[in-house]
Amino acid sequence: MNQSPDSDALLLPFGFTELESRLYCALLRQAPATGYKLARTVGKAAANTYQALASLVQKGAVIGDESEPRSFRPVPPAELFAVLRQGFSTQADAAETQLAALYAPPQEDRLYQLKNLPQALERARSLIAGARETLLFDLFPTPLLQLRAELDAAHARGVLVGGTTYAPLEDAAFSNVMSPGTDFVSQRWPGHQITLIADAREVLVALVAPDGQTLRHGFWSDSSYLACLHHAGLSAEMRLAAALQGGGDPLQRFGLLVSAPPGLRTLTHVPGAGADEDADIDRNAAPGARA
Repeated sequence: MNQSPDSDALLLPFGFTELESRLYCALLRQAPATGYKLARTVGKAAANTYQALASLVQKGAVIGDESEPRSFRPVPPAELFAVLRQGFSTQADAAETQLAALYAPPQEDRLYQLKNLPQALERARSLIAGARETLLFDLFPTPLLQLRAELDAAHARGVLVGGTTYAPLEDAAFSNVMSPGTDFVSQRWPGHQITLIADAREVLVALVAPDGQTLRHGFWSDSSYLACLHHAGLSAEMRLAAALQGGGDPLQRFGLLVSAPPGLRTLTHVPGAGADEDADIDRNAAPGARA
């Protein structure tokens, strides 16, 4: 079997040296083998080869017999990686516990930009997990599905959870109301909306691209001022949406989708230069996005 330089380097990301990785691969191809034979195979000095073999034995990747001259054979890859996974998991858990004891985040009252979708979703999960009393949300169907388990867990531990959805959600134990502007938003909004406010202390707002793979906009803030503003706005939208489902409301004309201000028309590419012109928006719809 021909030696592949690429395969010889496969163990490098797991804490093995280049020589250790080459020796392990050499043994996979032909074992058992003595240290002398292996040194000739990899083209390294015997002393360096024996030192690397001793390290491989210590790491559990290679075993050696007690004959003279001593021969070595590799541990099967499945067995080796089971050991590596267990060791990594144990070390990661220990490091996380110790680092968590050091972590005391200050209240910085700042605004931070989120750069990518995995980062935004992990921050969203952390925000939900950290909620202690209240958690408000405005979530499109895909982000809602991605964060549903965390929302259920927050409700189960006694957090007051409620929010706006854009598809029926009848099986949820937490409070939710479907936006009357769902049809317009689903057709016009430039992506999947994520809005979360925890305890009116933290706020996360993100817009995921329509393909669901990339983040178009996103920020997180621990500013109580910004969080309170978003909490007030979202809770008002929720109440208005609920009221409209049971009857009219004279305040509906102030809603984002009803008044259709220029910023919304620009964002959603709807024609019309003024609120009095035909903006192709359902004038009876209540706000379903940020007002």
